[in-house]
Amino acid sequence: MQEIDDFIASARHLPPAPQVLPRLMQTLATPNVPLSDVIQLINVDPGLTASVLQRCNSAYFRGSLPAETVFEAVTRLGFNQIFRLVTSLSGTQLFKGSHQSYGLKEDELWKHSLTAAAAAQVIAQDLGDDENVAFTAALLHDVGKIVLAQVLEHIYDRLVQEIESRPCDAADTEKQLLGVHHGEVGGRLLAQWKFPPHLVAAVWSHHQPEAAGPHKRLASIVHIANLTAYFLGSGYGYQAFALRGSPSALEVLNITSDQIPAYVLRTRDLIESIFALLRLHN
Repeated sequence: MQEIDDFIASARHLPPAPQVLPRLMQTLATPNVPLSDVIQLINVDPGLTASVLQRCNSAYFRGSLPAETVFEAVTRLGFNQIFRLVTSLSGTQLFKGSHQSYGLKEDELWKHSLTAAAAAQVIAQDLGDDENVAFTAALLHDVGKIVLAQVLEHIYDRLVQEIESRPCDAADTEKQLLGVHHGEVGGRLLAQWKFPPHLVAAVWSHHQPEAAGPHKRLASIVHIANLTAYFLGSGYGYQAFALRGSPSALEVLNITSDQIPAYVLRTRDLIESIFALLRLHN
């Protein structure tokens, strides 16, 4: 654990902790949560409030009259849509920029994370799991790469050579070269940011979901969602050289590989609407 903390502490530009998101998750997990509690959380962040209203009033969602308050936005879009919008906007600040250590171009890591989040929503919906939790866990699954990308600046050529030369994924190579991998770093970072334990475990173990203990189901959803995003051509970077899935994830979720193509198609349709909402282009 100390080794992981040292990597996080040594990062030159640690992304800012999303202040609203962990509290919003906790609030929405409360049965019969009052609408006023959700509105109050969003209102404490003026930038977030402005972004929510801007998106709500975009051509994609616009009604006959523009929403002028967060109350009107939540009423128009509903809790789930607002939650995923707030989550996506919070993630935008975390993943902005390029991460050359992973061979990722400008905003490619962000688009991969958002595509994985859409896939997790599709999978969770199909299996009857919490869509918001799955969406958030998948959105944040690669947050550890932001930290390790800085550490890898001077050795990424070696990382690429290792991945190309033998069949192992990036997490295995990170572990061998650095003693930690991006899932561990991301999970620890979320713990420091006070995210709930099931999200921490899912991010920490998304490459080995069976290691997530009581949270292996959520980790398995993130694992399959991550693969689905890659199948859609989102965020390959150097990871494409060693894409590998875990059969245990399918077993945990009681699904077969034959179901994944349908998830890919449904994710493709959903991500187009999310990109439109956020004014991104895939």
